[in-house]
Amino acid sequence: MTIRLGYQIPNYSYPDTPDDRLFDVVIAQAREAEASGFDTVLVMDHFYQLPGLGSPDRPMLECYTALGALAGVTSTVQLSALVTGNTYRNPPMLAKTVTTLDVVSKGRAILGIGAGWFEREHDDFGYEFGTFTDRFEKLEESLTIVAPMLRGEAPSYAGKWYTVKNAMNNPRVRPTIPIMLGGSGEKKTFRLAALFADHLNVICAREDIPRKVAALRQRCEEAGRDPATLPTSFLASVVVAERSAELETLLDGVPPRARARMICGTPDEVAAVVQKEILDPGITGLTINMPLIGHRPGAVALAARALAPLVT
Repeated sequence: MTIRLGYQIPNYSYPDTPDDRLFDVVIAQAREAEASGFDTVLVMDHFYQLPGLGSPDRPMLECYTALGALAGVTSTVQLSALVTGNTYRNPPMLAKTVTTLDVVSKGRAILGIGAGWFEREHDDFGYEFGTFTDRFEKLEESLTIVAPMLRGEAPSYAGKWYTVKNAMNNPRVRPTIPIMLGGSGEKKTFRLAALFADHLNVICAREDIPRKVAALRQRCEEAGRDPATLPTSFLASVVVAERSAELETLLDGVPPRARARMICGTPDEVAAVVQKEILDPGITGLTINMPLIGHRPGAVALAARALAPLVT
């Protein structure tokens, strides 16, 4: 398993689209991604829209229900959360959930997982947020339980945060389900990735990528793992248009600071930035989202035309 080119759907606010037609737009994006060369479709695991993408009351779908529905309307793309908030689910229930997605999709599920960070969601929904240390202790205990369950084992475990006894997980359609960690923490997240993960999605500023790649190599060496066995991807927001004039229209009203975090340009310009700033420093794959234009028919395919040749 690896993610060479992933398409993340980060928002469900689409112009002139009532709630009962919202998922049709999600389906259209997933199908366009599959048809145009993306190998993975991902959604966020959040209850509220994130700061920077919209106000908290904007539409946000529960991720595993959405992924299960996407399994029925796609046939080849892998399906994952980017990433599951560990604090929102009991670990064996999470193993059961992602394994069910794997059965429904005929072997296309990935468990994307992270420690959780959005404090307001925890407070509003009644989940304990705890300290930074608490959340990473929980994540490590969770992985200790979930990883063997995804392999068909029935672990027993008694930890500080979680306890299970012979936790079985059937049915299954593959010997195991791949695990992807997502985050930027060079000490904690990268260490857990080296110990447990089949893939790491790195979330950081582009200028920080060389340092992150070096830190990951160090964590792998400390864990006795060959860094080449842990593929990586980078999450980037993209705005791509055939012509510069069209691009400026799309970006009208977007603050300069937000523009700076995106990769914006014609297909050739976007491809050049991705190659130089993401792939050349050592990241092996790419996941993009396009909150401004992803809902427009043809936008996902245009991004694939620019980026698929770089990672295949």
